[in-house]
Amino acid sequence: MTKTKTQTIDYGKGSTFKILLKLAPPVMLAQLIQALYNIVDSFFIGRYSEAGLTALSIIYPIQLLMIAFGVGTGVGINTLMAHYMGIGRKHKSDECAGTAAALGISMWIIFAAVCFFIMPAYARMSTISPEVIKLVTSYGRIVCTFSIGLFCESVWTKVLQAEGNMRTPMIAQIVGAIVNIILDPILIWGVGFIPTLGISGAAIATVIGQTAAAAIVMPKGFRRSPKPWKYPSYVKKIYRLGFPNILMQSAYTFYIFGLNMILKTFSDQAVTALGLYYKWQAFFFIPLGAMQTCIVPIISYNYAAGNSERCSKTLKNSVFMGMALMAFGTLCFELIPSQMLSVFSHDPKVIAIGTVGFRFIGLSFLPMTTSLIFPVFFQAIGYSLRSSALTILRTLVLFVPLGWLYSRIGLDYFWATFPTTEVITTIVGFIFYRSFKKTYAQRGH
Repeated sequence: MTKTKTQTIDYGKGSTFKILLKLAPPVMLAQLIQALYNIVDSFFIGRYSEAGLTALSIIYPIQLLMIAFGVGTGVGINTLMAHYMGIGRKHKSDECAGTAAALGISMWIIFAAVCFFIMPAYARMSTISPEVIKLVTSYGRIVCTFSIGLFCESVWTKVLQAEGNMRTPMIAQIVGAIVNIILDPILIWGVGFIPTLGISGAAIATVIGQTAAAAIVMPKGFRRSPKPWKYPSYVKKIYRLGFPNILMQSAYTFYIFGLNMILKTFSDQAVTALGLYYKWQAFFFIPLGAMQTCIVPIISYNYAAGNSERCSKTLKNSVFMGMALMAFGTLCFELIPSQMLSVFSHDPKVIAIGTVGFRFIGLSFLPMTTSLIFPVFFQAIGYSLRSSALTILRTLVLFVPLGWLYSRIGLDYFWATFPTTEVITTIVGFIFYRSFKKTYAQRGH
């Protein structure tokens, strides 16, 4: 049983479908606001400078890498807390939660130091345009150096979600996004005594929004640190459980970087078109992201309690709900791709390239539901090897090599990489799941 001041949720009893319906809406609302922020942020920058829009597409993998470590660490904490609660060891769960602040601050220090120095070289790897290189360096250094809010909010949010408190993280993310949206036009174009800061203003708005979100989750998410000598044991367990998520998110960084490198051989507009897809993806993947977040504590709790059937039901319900909602994204990408692209860019070449790409990508949305939920399922039950294998297959073995092969035929065919990758990953994930069910049954559970 998980209790908070605001609600009581028993992950071990009742309909898993109803539990997901109770947990998912706050997460979806928070992610909706975040997605709207991403769209509005790109809208403002696109209106300020087309080069700025390209710079955002280039810096996106680095931002994903920070999110990967922040959220992945939080997922490890979340999963371990749920495990301890599932076996009735609440004091261990509290000690695990107490490591969050130290881990969040440590990650911030490492990323701030490394990214500040590598940013110019990273920019030169991604484009030959002096203007874009300058914008990437400026924006990237700000969002990385002042990213303490991102890391702390990520880990404290997962502490609260492990206990069934979805409301506080929802409020935090909404407030952070609104602060960002309000500050974007003010800092980009300037107003009154505030000078025009351009893309640097957008970066400053981002880190202020992240800090505001962290300030909201801190009072309930911060816990007393365990004794120093207990850290090695907890950290080892946290990263063993969180590594698949870190790998999954980090792999996104490398495969998007790899795809950018392939598209760069065609044009900067092709890179921009891919970047705009990921802006819209954040909006249409809200249901899927909510399912990934909500099933981890439910599955981890019930697996620790020896209830495999509830784990399977949770998986099936999340896939059903995810596919039902992702169908809407498929329709939009197939029917109105040029209108979606025009929200950000008026460059006819970007719109022409993106229209073809969006229609190919739309075909991948339904199989993508299972290709992304299977790794989370295996992570939640402690099968980190299978979870990591699916992630590596999808992002490193398939995406970039297939992208390169399809690009040899032509730019239009490059986009077929997306549906091909998701279908293959789904098939392998299903094979892994059947194997797990068979092994579990043979053990007599």
